[in-house]
Amino acid sequence: MDTPQDVLVERTGSTGRITLNRPRALNSLTHGMLETVRAALDVWAEDDRITAVLLTGAGDRGLCAGADIRAIHDDAKLGGAGGRAFFRVEYPLNELISRYPKPYLALMDGITMGGGVGLSAHAAVRVVTERSAVAMPETRIGLVPDVGGSRLLALAPGELGTHVGLTAATMTAGDALYCGFADHFLPSAALPALLAAADPVAALAGLAQPAPASELAAQREWIDHCYAADTVEEILDRLRATGLAEAKEAAEQLLGKSPTMLKVTLAALRRARTLPTLAATLDQEYRISCAALAHPDLVEGIRAQVVDKDRNPRWSPGTLAAVGPEDVARFFAVPEGGDLGLAR
Repeated sequence: MDTPQDVLVERTGSTGRITLNRPRALNSLTHGMLETVRAALDVWAEDDRITAVLLTGAGDRGLCAGADIRAIHDDAKLGGAGGRAFFRVEYPLNELISRYPKPYLALMDGITMGGGVGLSAHAAVRVVTERSAVAMPETRIGLVPDVGGSRLLALAPGELGTHVGLTAATMTAGDALYCGFADHFLPSAALPALLAAADPVAALAGLAQPAPASELAAQREWIDHCYAADTVEEILDRLRATGLAEAKEAAEQLLGKSPTMLKVTLAALRRARTLPTLAATLDQEYRISCAALAHPDLVEGIRAQVVDKDRNPRWSPGTLAAVGPEDVARFFAVPEGGDLGLAR
């Protein structure tokens, strides 16, 4: 249940500040929270007193862990109407952030995943710290990277985005900067100075430090080779054939994911490379997400990870061989009730 305090909206000087305020739930997003953020951004876009927007998360654990997936689980069991309504607010908000007319600064400190990436990684100014843990973890729960994440992953160097998207790997600050999910590195000890600044965007120039090394960048050779394959099955074969411990671990990660969602994710990432805009990518993601709400693997994945926490999902179907091209194609069809239409 939403409360008026789930999002704090205030003006500090000429800066509009949005604070996601559900720290006990890692600031996970509800429908009402998205509507509050959207309303504030719409008002501030026309308010000459506001020269910049600053997004932060309450508490000391992170910006946002994503959507309230337990609520999505419960809604999907009832037919998914609430989930579709949620996405119809969330995805246009992600697109608005990408073209917001004033500097929008997102502090991706701590856990920043899923829907949290959607509210931050499309911003004009994206800041990570040594505590940042950035991920698109959707394949862990029988879903596909969304909130424009499939575009960010598709445009990452080489095949790093394919690796991160399929395995649901967590990126460090250095990884997020290298993969195009962030722009600036700021030590967490400098956050109070940034938050106290009259102009946080200007203050960032004097506070930011050189980017830390990316662990993923150091593994480009085997990642690029393995994930350049055309199918999930061939990716697995290549991972196993490298003889590298890191590649073997990646293969094991893939084998624990929904076979259907792995194949849909790979198709979505490949298609996203050819789509011209974020809006077009979000349209594609809306189709996929609506189809996922009707697929048993979403409810089962959230059950296994969040509800019962047995970490033993029973996917349907349970093998990659049982997922055919026609099964994947269904996820890209226009859903009942119409398309999102952001790219029109």
